[in-house]
Amino acid sequence: MSVAKSIEVTASSTTSFDDALASGIAKVSESVNNIQSAWVKDQYVKVTENAIAEYRVNLKVTFVVD
Repeated sequence: MSVAKSIEVTASSTTSFDDALASGIAKVSESVNNIQSAWVKDQYVKVTENAIAEYRVNLKVTFVVD
């Protein structure tokens, strides 16, 4: 039997949504093992002076508990 847990994180990037997603997973993996999946719950941009300044994603990351 295995037990899974989910956590929610927000990650950002000045480059792209894909970069924000990758950096979010990379950061979570520094302290969490056995990551199984990630669901992008929401994505949005921060706008400064009528231009995109930052890409942000809200992630739900699921991992198997040891």
